Amino acid sequence: MDDALAQPNAEPKKPQGDDIDEDGEESSGDEEEGGLDWTKLLPQSARPVIPKRGEKEFEPTGEGGSNLQQFILNRSRNAMFDALRTTRTISPKSLSYGIYHPELARVSVPIARGQIISALGHSVPRPTILADGSTKIQKRLELLPEEAIYLIERGSLFCWRESEVPYANAYEGPPAENPFELIAGVPMTVQQAYSELLGKEDLTLEKYQVYAYLKRLGYAVTRTVPPNEHYPAAAPFPSLKLPVPPSPGRMIMQRIRDIFSFIPNSLCYILNRLLGRQGFNWWAPVRFGRWIFGKITYGDIFRQIRFIPAGHGVPLYTPPEKPLVAPDSPYRFFFNLYKPPTPFKKSCPGPPDYQIAVVNARTTPMPSLHELTALYDISPELPIPTPKYRKPPPPGQPPRGPNPFAALRAGKKTVVVAIVDAGNVGFFRFAQGEWGEWPMVG
Repeated sequence: MDDALAQPNAEPKKPQGDDIDEDGEESSGDEEEGGLDWTKLLPQSARPVIPKRGEKEFEPTGEGGSNLQQFILNRSRNAMFDALRTTRTISPKSLSYGIYHPELARVSVPIARGQIISALGHSVPRPTILADGSTKIQKRLELLPEEAIYLIERGSLFCWRESEVPYANAYEGPPAENPFELIAGVPMTVQQAYSELLGKEDLTLEKYQVYAYLKRLGYAVTRTVPPNEHYPAAAPFPSLKLPVPPSPGRMIMQRIRDIFSFIPNSLCYILNRLLGRQGFNWWAPVRFGRWIFGKITYGDIFRQIRFIPAGHGVPLYTPPEKPLVAPDSPYRFFFNLYKPPTPFKKSCPGPPDYQIAVVNARTTPMPSLHELTALYDISPELPIPTPKYRKPPPPGQPPRGPNPFAALRAGKKTVVVAIVDAGNVGFFRFAQGEWGEWPMVG
């Protein structure tokens, strides 16, 4: 046995034989062959990859939490607190000034700035005291309670509360430079605006939450019922002639008239076939269906054999001791909605795109059939959905008829109800289908 191998020491081994290359340098071929690349033996799943991120700051692990995860959570939490503690800044160019009048439950806006206030408020003639003490009727911009709270909450309106108590530090300069220094009152906070304006003009917290939610989405929102004679009312919906179902007496008279006209009509038909230009074909079967019914379409046959009136035009049964709709029913239209792309003019609004009723989910049950019928009676009739084409139809082809299933799904009339459940706003649509107008046979 080699002594060098039997007794190893710290002295380096001198290269001999094949360890020296032609240039006299040590060859590293054996060392490279001897050093294994352990990364090639790793499975595919063990190779370094970019870690996936879940919806949260980290994904759950079986080993429990780590300092890195705790650090990420603390950093996110501190960023949230810093964002909440940030002081809200308001540009003076978009800040409007208003005065709250408790006896009117209105906020007048003597200085209106910004684009958002152009679609809010309405003009009302009010008596104004001039500098010489005389009174003159002048128009001014006034905001409804929900409009004032919305502007105050978003930082677009600085509101003062009118009071009979004079302000301590009176302004001695010209009124045009700072008109609010002469107001007898104090500024209103957001909390005071909520406490003062909620409950006025039938405005509840749920209705304001729906109003603010829709305004943030870009809708133009107005009142369905004008609160006063100066509030611009929405244009009426176009008149629609609804089909009136035939009364039972009228159907009986029609049957009697058909019976008496059967004999002369049959004789005229036979004479026309015998003496007319077309020869009578004795081998053709006699079709008594046209002589008896007059028409052979399935829709006409179904209408003739229907002895129970159908359709939404038939009045509902109401017990004599119970009214149709309670006077204090919450299912009444309160807001008119206009879509964001719709050109809206607050002095002359057109027909609304939607009308919604607002209810509290904790205290209001589902609407009854009579309540829905009362809303359907004042709702417009929707147009029939047009057929959709993937490709333009070839020229000369007759237009395709509407799809009955799409029309039944869309409904003839629609009622939208906003449900507020502890601050969470949701919308439900109740559609009025018309199954009698879409026969499934024929």
